[in-house]
Amino acid sequence: VYRDFYRDEPFIRVVYTPPQTKHTWGSNFCLIHPTVDARTGNFIVISCIDNLVKGGAGQAVQNMNLMLGFPEGMGLGGVAVYP
Repeated sequence: VYRDFYRDEPFIRVVYTPPQTKHTWGSNFCLIHPTVDARTGNFIVISCIDNLVKGGAGQAVQNMNLMLGFPEGMGLGGVAVYP
């Protein structure tokens, strides 16, 4: 369901393993890991962002791009610093 919902979102990745903040360092990506706790049956969603790029400055650039009719990802680069 999450993969279908976010299919066309350029900066959201639904991942199979729990993400770590370092995986988003220097990027505009939000990593999302939905899962079910086998022990309790609870549905759990873990997400990670870089608080400077996705959380602050990057969000401002992304919003400006949308407001001015530029490509959404212009100036935001798609590669995280973490290998």
